[in-house]
Amino acid sequence: MKKITDKNGRGIYVEGNDIDTDQIIPARFMKCVTFDGLGQYAFYDARFSEDESSKEHSFNKKQYEGAEILVVNENFGCGSSREHAPQALMRWGIKALIGESFAEIFAGNCISNGIPVVRAQKSDIENLITFIKESPAAELRIDLVNNTVDYGDFRIEIIQQVGHRKSLIDGVWDTLTEMLDHGDATIDLREHLPYKAS
Repeated sequence: MKKITDKNGRGIYVEGNDIDTDQIIPARFMKCVTFDGLGQYAFYDARFSEDESSKEHSFNKKQYEGAEILVVNENFGCGSSREHAPQALMRWGIKALIGESFAEIFAGNCISNGIPVVRAQKSDIENLITFIKESPAAELRIDLVNNTVDYGDFRIEIIQQVGHRKSLIDGVWDTLTEMLDHGDATIDLREHLPYKAS
């Protein structure tokens, strides 16, 4: 597995607390067989009116096209456990998230897709969002080993769940792929099924 020790890229922000997975990817766009193409529907209802006209939203602004690091506020990704939410963000181009806090299942789904999810103090997040608004072309540098984010003349401390950090920097964030790589694909699940035929 690929070890993930850092993420660099331009930043983009979505402000507001308790942004749930239905806001990240509305349920009507989840009728797909694969996750391909979900990126265009990220934050769709916040970005477009019923007549398809664009609303004021960072994901609609040209200066943030190609941005890779999403900065958010508190309890981001709450609501349902749908994996489509991080998949939509990833397919839009997001490779890492920095926020005040994240819903636990959403964060786990991100890690399973190799997307770091790190937390920072509210004041640091506010400063980072202001920086992105003023300097949309500037690069953010997330150091997962040393738990820091550098941008402009600033450095802030970040917090990671210990298990998430270890999975990323050790390169074992995709446990299914890890099992296949180690030849464990012949696991017989029948002994673990309560409804197996006798």
